[in-house]
Amino acid sequence: MAPLHDLSLVAQIAALREGSVGPSELARHYLDRIARWSDLGAFAEVTPDAALRRATDVSASPTRGALWGVPLADKDLVARAGVPTRYGSRSRAHLVPTASDPLAEALDAAGAVNLGKTSTSEFGLTGFTEPLIHPPARDPWRPTASAGGSSGGAAVAVAAGLLPAAVGSDGGGSIRIPSATVGVVGLKPSRGRLPLGSGFDSPDGLSVTGPIARSTEDAALLLDALVALAPFTYATAAPGSGPFVDAARRDPGHLRVGVTTVSPWDDDEDIVLDSDARAAFDTAADWLSDTGHAVGDAAWHPFGYAALFRVLWRASAARIPLSDDDMTLVEPLTAWLVREGRRLSSLELLGALASARAFERRTIAEFAAFDAVLMPALAQRPQPVGAYAGHSPERTFAMQVEYAPYSSFVNVAGLPALTMPVTTDATGHPVSVQLVGRPGGEATLLSLAAQLEHRRGPLPHPPVWDA
Repeated sequence: MAPLHDLSLVAQIAALREGSVGPSELARHYLDRIARWSDLGAFAEVTPDAALRRATDVSASPTRGALWGVPLADKDLVARAGVPTRYGSRSRAHLVPTASDPLAEALDAAGAVNLGKTSTSEFGLTGFTEPLIHPPARDPWRPTASAGGSSGGAAVAVAAGLLPAAVGSDGGGSIRIPSATVGVVGLKPSRGRLPLGSGFDSPDGLSVTGPIARSTEDAALLLDALVALAPFTYATAAPGSGPFVDAARRDPGHLRVGVTTVSPWDDDEDIVLDSDARAAFDTAADWLSDTGHAVGDAAWHPFGYAALFRVLWRASAARIPLSDDDMTLVEPLTAWLVREGRRLSSLELLGALASARAFERRTIAEFAAFDAVLMPALAQRPQPVGAYAGHSPERTFAMQVEYAPYSSFVNVAGLPALTMPVTTDATGHPVSVQLVGRPGGEATLLSLAAQLEHRRGPLPHPPVWDA
């Protein structure tokens, strides 16, 4: 019999429902793998005793929610009562919340079995997961390389078979950057799509919750569960188009797909598209054309983006509740972002928010001719662990932009986006592309991505998979 982690999330849920595997057996399997591969840095905290108690309770429960018996973990930005929640920061080294965040409570209500906390960058502020409080999250294909961030631990856990899928958050690429780095599917939903982590929870509207999975079908199934976790507490323009898992299983028909390698950072930073990223982009474009889609140049001309995003990112950091003592414990980039953010005037912030809404409208209008837009996921190969250390905060920020210049604009525009691997480089490492959809267009993205997956065929697993 194949190991349990060889089964897709869809298959694991089916096995749980039919009783061929139980919640406790599945939890033990993943806990064993987490312990065996702890040097990948996927987890900031593992709670085996609590997980097995929870699995026993779930087994006995007459209520079977959408995630009944499924092993999951909280990103270490989500508070869970009684479990250390450090936010990737030495300033929160001893924090043990007495109350859980709504997302943790809702996942429990859906029947999930929590195994612990996946690692994140400090307060989720960077596109790499190398917090000083924990070992770095490492690419399971090449452990000397960084896994990206800020949901780096979650992406590593999925890629290495330490979790069947994961729930991440994405404020500037934090689901898609690590997913593209380690070769799994990462989906950032539209602003307003989800009832929890909707994007309406902060003035900038950037951060949303979303799924990380090994396949489009698994990501769609988890998205369906996330949509159903709670009643909507904000007005939303995202139309109902689920179940999304059905979208991942159907032919998309013939769509209009725009293609572009333009990024909104091109005029402000030194953006150079790596040859492997270019090859993956070209391959995906050719496959889409061969399948009968109308593929054409998106002719996108973004402007003024870098200035507005720098203000929004500094302002988001300024909202982190850090005392003077805390500021002596945080990392240099965090301290710089917080201090710079707290220096902003109200006019600067209001101006950036107004510019962001104008950018959103322009982007949606320029992409309106297409059902989806294809672009690279990343501009560079996975970077070595430690590559971002030792630089000025300004340079560290710029290096992240150079690595992932196609990510954050999607958050500003509130659009859905999906990253997925399509090719491999000379060493066998997956290389991903990004599909960006219309507002509320997750179903189209999932259907199109599933078609690309079928054209691509199975990819190999990283070396740790079978060990």
